[in-house]
Amino acid sequence: MFKTGQVIISKVRKPSFDKGRHSRARLGFILMSTDLAAESDFYDIAPKDVAIHITRLKTDDHTTNETLSKHIEFMADAASRIQPDTKPDVISYSCTSGSIVIGEDKIKEEIKKGAPYAIPMTLVSGVVDALRELKVKNLVVGTPYLDEINTKEAEFLNNKGFSVLNIQGLNLTKGIEFGTVTPDYWVKFAEEINEESADAIFLSCGGIRSTEVIDQIEQKTGKPVITSNQAQMWSCLRRAGVEDQISGFGKLFNYQLTI
Repeated sequence: MFKTGQVIISKVRKPSFDKGRHSRARLGFILMSTDLAAESDFYDIAPKDVAIHITRLKTDDHTTNETLSKHIEFMADAASRIQPDTKPDVISYSCTSGSIVIGEDKIKEEIKKGAPYAIPMTLVSGVVDALRELKVKNLVVGTPYLDEINTKEAEFLNNKGFSVLNIQGLNLTKGIEFGTVTPDYWVKFAEEINEESADAIFLSCGGIRSTEVIDQIEQKTGKPVITSNQAQMWSCLRRAGVEDQISGFGKLFNYQLTI
């Protein structure tokens, strides 16, 4: 029994060590402070023994090309704060529209400055990976964004070699609004924008609750559905060497990544 004034001296022991709870891979994500969806999506998708590490950028709850462009100012610092002692395998900037407005290469350079040990990624890079792996040529796109952002997104996808048959936005400005649009509405919206000649449906934005209804939309439309968080998570897992086929999040997880 301990008595006041005593000095504790522990016995010499040899504890057993392993690679920790997350022995397969560690994934880091840089989220907007207003994102209400991505973190839950990542934890829902993550296979056993894969770590999800999150940090957030302080962002205005007003999403325009101008406000998105400012995210780059804090990107390196955010990357440096994601578990630097355990060194994540991949660190991704988790914003579709921001990735497009700022540019993939510029973002990856900043992530590399803050975390030189990690593979740098952007959300939209994962989307492009997914569309190419599924051999999509023609697609329709649904977003919560203002049309100034939708225009940039359509140009980006065209420049990547995809034909955008239709892109429609909800013209919302607040990230909190993005995350409170119901999953059922995204099912309805996807059916509304679908076109017969589209190879796939892309629901764009890391802050919307579309990932949980991917299977439902695929069953209704008979087409592959890509969402921002699903595609980003799939690409990050594959880049970290995790090749699991995961059910509940669309046909994409039946595919490996060809780099």
